[in-house]
Amino acid sequence: MEPGEVLAVLSADMTVSVWTGAAERLWGYPAGQVLHGPAKRLLVASAPDIPRVFAGSPWSGRVWIRRRDGHETPAYLRVTPLDTDGGAGWLVWGPSVLGRPGLDPAAVDAFLHHSPVSLAIWDRDLRSVWFNDSVHHQDLYGSEPELGGHVTDVVRARHPEFLERAMARVLRNGEPLLGQELWPAGARAPDRHYRVALIRLDGPDGRPLGVCSVAVRAGSGQEGGRLHLLNEAKSRIGTDLDPLVTSQTLAETAVPDLADYVTIDLVQAVPLDKEPLRRLKSTDMSIPGFYRAGAASIHDDLRESLWARGTPVYVPPASPFTTVLEERRSHFEPVLDTSPGTWLDNDPDRARVIHRTGMHSLMIVPLQARGATLGIAVFVRSENPVPFSRADLALAEELAARAALIIDNALRYTRGRTAALAIQRDLMPHRLSGGSTVEVATRYLPADTHGGVSGDWFDVIRLTDARVALVLGDVVGHGMHAAVTMGRLRATTRALSKLALPPAELLRLMDELALDVTRDRFDDDPSAAPAFGATCFYGVYDPATRRCTMSSAGHPPPAIISPDGSVDFADVPPGAPIGVGLGSYESTEVELPDNSVIGLYSDGLIETDHDVDRGLRRLRTALAGPFSSLDDLCASVIDTVVPDGPLDDDITLLLARPRPAAG
Repeated sequence: MEPGEVLAVLSADMTVSVWTGAAERLWGYPAGQVLHGPAKRLLVASAPDIPRVFAGSPWSGRVWIRRRDGHETPAYLRVTPLDTDGGAGWLVWGPSVLGRPGLDPAAVDAFLHHSPVSLAIWDRDLRSVWFNDSVHHQDLYGSEPELGGHVTDVVRARHPEFLERAMARVLRNGEPLLGQELWPAGARAPDRHYRVALIRLDGPDGRPLGVCSVAVRAGSGQEGGRLHLLNEAKSRIGTDLDPLVTSQTLAETAVPDLADYVTIDLVQAVPLDKEPLRRLKSTDMSIPGFYRAGAASIHDDLRESLWARGTPVYVPPASPFTTVLEERRSHFEPVLDTSPGTWLDNDPDRARVIHRTGMHSLMIVPLQARGATLGIAVFVRSENPVPFSRADLALAEELAARAALIIDNALRYTRGRTAALAIQRDLMPHRLSGGSTVEVATRYLPADTHGGVSGDWFDVIRLTDARVALVLGDVVGHGMHAAVTMGRLRATTRALSKLALPPAELLRLMDELALDVTRDRFDDDPSAAPAFGATCFYGVYDPATRRCTMSSAGHPPPAIISPDGSVDFADVPPGAPIGVGLGSYESTEVELPDNSVIGLYSDGLIETDHDVDRGLRRLRTALAGPFSSLDDLCASVIDTVVPDGPLDDDITLLLARPRPAAG
């Protein structure tokens, strides 16, 4: 049982009107046997006197309860009247805190009724049903708050309807609202305020019973709110190298504690894979100024937004948005001027949204990093009646600066990944064909964790005399370097294949050339050369002999599917990976009769759970299944062997089947 759980609510006639799961665990009675029944049978009347427990003032202490099994056991309870004379009923709190060894029930009583934190419970109609004593000492409520009163009548804030709407949202979606700021009506110090948390109270059936509000005086200034937001920003912003995710996180972090509506608009379209802004057409009154990367609002339907995420944002040529972008200085308008003669005359769509949603305070902050302006962050207040202050602007600029650096890193990473993907797509074979010699099928799955940029490559090269070379390699690592290295090795393999070299000799020359390239690039400082290595399988199938001569540079052995469906792995001597410099490789031959299949694969296919032996057994089983075509077998192997979820390594599969001899 959690600390301070509500056990039950008793009505004025001492019948049980609410019975929670915590009460069922304590007494043993299910709700159906207790609800609307007399509460007195749950207590042992002799200790203590029941009328004293259910008097007109809060009471806490040890009582003897009677459980469903007939046993009598002591428990610490807290009984709180729902009004000052007990006429509306009582709230019964759980014993787990009150009965914890070493904790005096008086301490809990002091917390509930004598702490500077005001606690209040409101029903589903937002009418007060319980206060602790501290509300009488806060000017947010006044000296005599009335039980049963509506929140807009009880809370004496400058704009209590703002709190009313916030409570309604918590009741509707169940998400706690923390750190909401309220200013007392008529306060002499304009910066003195309260920080209020709102938490929905749910019944045992999951339906909301009401809202609990917790208010603490924040004094003068807004340092507490600044630290709260900055700490949240530090923990949330920068956890992902995706510009869209970072932008959205910044917007969500600032809502609702700083603003009611926030947008993050970037001038670059790289992460969105859209047309550059300069290529988009302007309208009669606006130009495409940004791409919407993030948006958050206190309203689930984003009713303030004219543009969806990922779409171009149009602005008037002369507006605060373009000025902030050009001058790299924030626009601060605590009282938004919507009168005739402003920039809004040239932006009627925004003007309509501003009037419809009640936007009244505006901040536009540039997103700057490493000397470049990446876009703007827009902060708006509509339902929060308090205008933005200079402290709010400083906080917004600090949040924007923190996020801009992360967004810039993400943009740089995205540009590098996009370039690597373009290189990889250009260098990978677009159409594989074994001609009249072999039938081929492939599957390639890039590692999800590296944005699809890998070092795997595969090829089918038609040689003279109808022979065909089958190639599959894997460069160590991912990203731009791996993609470029993969392309260089694939080109080298194709060039050397034209020399009709034996597979072992071809791999030896590849190893030698790879070392030469590294030495030429880092001749002045060999120690600066990056670590390099690539595994490679190279085999040549000759239809005249029905045999495949193969050699391996540290690559997993190929699978051979016999005509009877049995699967074995060829015994190919594993040489050192290319780039190591050992250059010692051997060749072996296997016969490939009609209806046999040779399968090449990268190590990602057999290391999905980091157990190679088990991966080989799974692959053998998957390849031994019946299939109607090589493409169906490829799909079946991937579905059987590859687990669901993100991949840690790239997976490549190449299947080849000799075509029957002509005649």
